[in-house]
Amino acid sequence: MYGVVLAAGRGTRMRPLTDRRPKPLLPVGDRSLLERVFDTALDVVDAFVVVTGYRGDAIRETIGSSYRSHPVHFVEQTEALGTAHAVAQAEPVVDDRFLVLNGDVVVDASLPRALATADGTAIAATEVADPRAYGVLSTAADGSLAGIVEKPDDPPTTLANVGCYAFEPDAFDYIDETPESERGEYEITTTIALLLEDGYRIEVAPYDGPWLDVGRPWELLAATELALEALDDHVAPNPEDETADTADPTEAIAGTVEENVNLHGRVVVEAEARVRSGAYIEGPVLIREGAEVGPNAYVRGATVVGPRAHVGHGVEVKNSVLMADASVGHLSYVGDSVLGRDVNVGAGTTVANLRHDGATVRLTVKGERTDTGRRKLGAIIGDGAKTGINTSLNAGIKLGADETTAPGEVLMCDRLSEK
Repeated sequence: MYGVVLAAGRGTRMRPLTDRRPKPLLPVGDRSLLERVFDTALDVVDAFVVVTGYRGDAIRETIGSSYRSHPVHFVEQTEALGTAHAVAQAEPVVDDRFLVLNGDVVVDASLPRALATADGTAIAATEVADPRAYGVLSTAADGSLAGIVEKPDDPPTTLANVGCYAFEPDAFDYIDETPESERGEYEITTTIALLLEDGYRIEVAPYDGPWLDVGRPWELLAATELALEALDDHVAPNPEDETADTADPTEAIAGTVEENVNLHGRVVVEAEARVRSGAYIEGPVLIREGAEVGPNAYVRGATVVGPRAHVGHGVEVKNSVLMADASVGHLSYVGDSVLGRDVNVGAGTTVANLRHDGATVRLTVKGERTDTGRRKLGAIIGDGAKTGINTSLNAGIKLGADETTAPGEVLMCDRLSEK
């Protein structure tokens, strides 16, 4: 069985984090979104076929020809013409039953397992309280699929289409016949309608695990929070607390932790990372290889300090993602934020993450102000950006790749170059 993973999209809603990388390569915990999708399907597929598009070379270079002993093939979707068009690119490689998975969605292994164990063609579905924002499935008496209606005002059921499928190879014939939708795309749900019209039985595979479409910057924070829940197995007890669990923490602490460091909760320090004296860390926190924290730093919440990243003296980082080689050197506060690769936060920079009126923070996505639903959200900073000393960034601000701020500047609006 093949796992066809759709990873061609540009990810414009995730800007500026996707200005220099494809969205499936965004880090979530200790690996990329795409690798997490691979991991969910390792037990049920024999090989992967990755459909690339935007910055596909980066995906090919990062993943290579195999993933954990599973061959990986790459095909290219040169134009973004819809999901059916994307799946069609895999036809030259696929000669057996295959799963269709999204390269930017967080699910667990029970989803591909449910699809793989279903008979013939299958569609994954999950129960949601309000399905009006989704494709909603209706079912026949035997539980098979009867139809799909997109974003109905009066949903026939509470079953939402997860967007993952299982097909037999003859589905490519129907994909080739799929007409263009009203949106001007060739959509896999239209292909499924053609299969139904031709008498195919399509099994509905139930799924009740996590389901998070990581399409907007704050959803990367939510995905990280989910990922760091897995640090439960690597609890690093506080060595100064005689009443704490004395289980061997060597799995959690592979790097160097100097004297007078306080670790509380779920904390992982990877090899070649260093936590310097005076640091106070409240998990869940993941400190990646080669990173450095401290001296006298405070790191808390669901935070990832990425490879070779630096959190220096007098810095507080809360519930944030620092990507590779990012630096918050000294005397700064970063809360509920995402910092891209090679970001440098100047001394005294403060990120606001809370509105004074108590309302949820809004962020501009593709030119529209969007309610994030998060009471706390700080800054989204693109690769290579730099803040001058004593910069203040308002809640929900985006600072683009390679953009800068002046010393003492107060940034109240996004600063993004045109792409």
